[in-house]
Amino acid sequence: MKVLIINGPNLNLIGQREKEIYGNLSFDKYFDELKIKKTISLDYFQSNIEGEIIDKIQSSNHNGIILNAGAYTHTSIAIRDCISAIETPVIEVHISNITKRESFRHTSLISPVVVGCIFGFGLNAYELAIDYFIGNLK
Repeated sequence: MKVLIINGPNLNLIGQREKEIYGNLSFDKYFDELKIKKTISLDYFQSNIEGEIIDKIQSSNHNGIILNAGAYTHTSIAIRDCISAIETPVIEVHISNITKRESFRHTSLISPVVVGCIFGFGLNAYELAIDYFIGNLK
């Protein structure tokens, strides 16, 4: 089984920005730890560019995709349409609880077209999504 994690804009700064929300651990370091813990093939992609995220989703040959679209969650009809157009299951994750943050973060354009959403559990959200795929994809 192969799972792709895609992080959107500014998530390359995890561990550096707003540590009270995102923590002190960089995503690269977390991803290295995650690859050791899980027995499936994991790939990672991060981009601050909407079109690159769409291209990566469209070209994926993975069994599942975990997507933290960052701010594009609330603005990108293009990413939503891309997810709707593919057969690969996608899980939306967010490190913070987006419903406890600014009101503009409360609406996700992506949520209606994904398998499920996990938010508010810090970096553990990614592991929870991986566990879903392990348990539900054959």
